[in-house]
Amino acid sequence: MTLSCNCTVFCPCVLSLGEHPPTEGRCQTWAGVRIDEGQFDNVDLSGINLGLMMDLPGIMARGNWTAALFIDDKAPIQAVKGLTRIFTGRVGGTTHLLSILVGQFLGVHQVPIRYETQGNTRIVSLDKYGGGAVTPVRGKDKDGLVAIQNSEYWIGPEVIVAKSDKSRFRGFGRNWNLAGRSAEIVKLDWGNQK
Repeated sequence: MTLSCNCTVFCPCVLSLGEHPPTEGRCQTWAGVRIDEGQFDNVDLSGINLGLMMDLPGIMARGNWTAALFIDDKAPIQAVKGLTRIFTGRVGGTTHLLSILVGQFLGVHQVPIRYETQGNTRIVSLDKYGGGAVTPVRGKDKDGLVAIQNSEYWIGPEVIVAKSDKSRFRGFGRNWNLAGRSAEIVKLDWGNQK
């Protein structure tokens, strides 16, 4: 998963587990997800890209989020139904928090979605809604990346610290330019977690 947000420095939600306010008072974020391997019930989800838009009015843990889900227009209807259940938190597991935190869900939108890796940079396109390019922050060891490890962050235990080279989101009355702002890259391994 690649996520871009409006925080001016690395997202404080990762380290505070959602208890610290975003650096700008509210969180404006979009994310792109590439499913390398996975299934829901008997439906293969491998190769499907999806995106999320989330607008949080303040501290992440307090909820009242507004969210929209984007699923690749090439995904079969059974995959769309399964992914909708997963990303609205209706199947338990890691994403169950979304059923608690999201106050307004703006629906599912099937659009062409591109998710590419060029070197360490992730490039995401959510069709007319935007996207961007996110590059990890290099550490002192130039072959290594700055990462938060062994975290209890709900998305995943290792978060690669990144920065948005380019980042836009336009839709649902929002017009965000998040270039130069905080970003993160997380390998998701949600497997049959309940």
